[in-house]
Amino acid sequence: MASANRGGQEILHIGPNRFIVCFLAASLLASGCGHMNDGAQARKVYAEANDLFHQGSYAASLDKYSEIIDRYPATADRALFETGIVHAHPRNERKDYGKALEAFEKLIREYPGSEYRQDAEMMTFNIRNVVLKDKTVAEQQAQIDALRREVRGKEGEIAAHKKKIEALEKKFLDYALQKGTVDRILIEKGARRLTLISQGEPLKSYRIALGGNPVGPKERQGDNKTPEGTYFIEGRNRDSKYHLSLRISYPNEKDRARAKELGAPPGGDIMIHGIKNEMAWVGEAHAGIDWTKGCVAVSDEEIEEIARVAPDGTVVEIRP
Repeated sequence: MASANRGGQEILHIGPNRFIVCFLAASLLASGCGHMNDGAQARKVYAEANDLFHQGSYAASLDKYSEIIDRYPATADRALFETGIVHAHPRNERKDYGKALEAFEKLIREYPGSEYRQDAEMMTFNIRNVVLKDKTVAEQQAQIDALRREVRGKEGEIAAHKKKIEALEKKFLDYALQKGTVDRILIEKGARRLTLISQGEPLKSYRIALGGNPVGPKERQGDNKTPEGTYFIEGRNRDSKYHLSLRISYPNEKDRARAKELGAPPGGDIMIHGIKNEMAWVGEAHAGIDWTKGCVAVSDEEIEEIARVAPDGTVVEIRP
């Protein structure tokens, strides 16, 4: 950062940043009038203009600088420079970069030998860059606003499509129930997905939570693993601590043999169930983590739906 002295004022030479330019403007005006060579009357009017500026009376300050230009042409270059600064000042509610440029450019054009010429050129350069940046920002904001409006429109379409899909799924499930029932439940552990299947056709899928140690098949009691293999629904409990549960026929012979080799009991009580009682408010968000002790969890609403179409005896295939 470099500085120069003009008429008793220090002028800071800095880059074309809006806030830095505004700070420069404040610094220039805050320094006062400096010495004048046009007599006491000119100095008095400059002092009045400066006082009005510090009081926030920017329009009145500009009027005083216009008076100086008309009555004291020998100091008009200084008055033009101050006029440009007032028009560009950030606290001026009627800030006008166009009028600021007009003042600086007139100074440059009509007073080529002025001691303020260099500073006026610097301010002109900075303001033009600020105006260009403001224009770019405004264009980008307009594009963002347009995209937001478009997204809001799409959100409405997506919500409408979602409702249609939900209605079709319900209709499909009702149809499956009329025709018989779901004959297979496919659980894909890696995808955290449970799918209802009827006559080889997938009807609906649900996000699930698994045991807290989900990788690999269940090996022993207490390992918090969800089994892998082919089972069936062997019963249901409507008084479950997890809203409603469908018991899976774990362990099978393969599971028992694996646990026997490890010298441990295979465990049991593997269910497809809802959310723990008094925690139903969690809803579908429950599937964000694996929280069961080896069971497969869905929301309360979903377990009601699954239980309605999957009778005891339904095959349950659990894949890694």
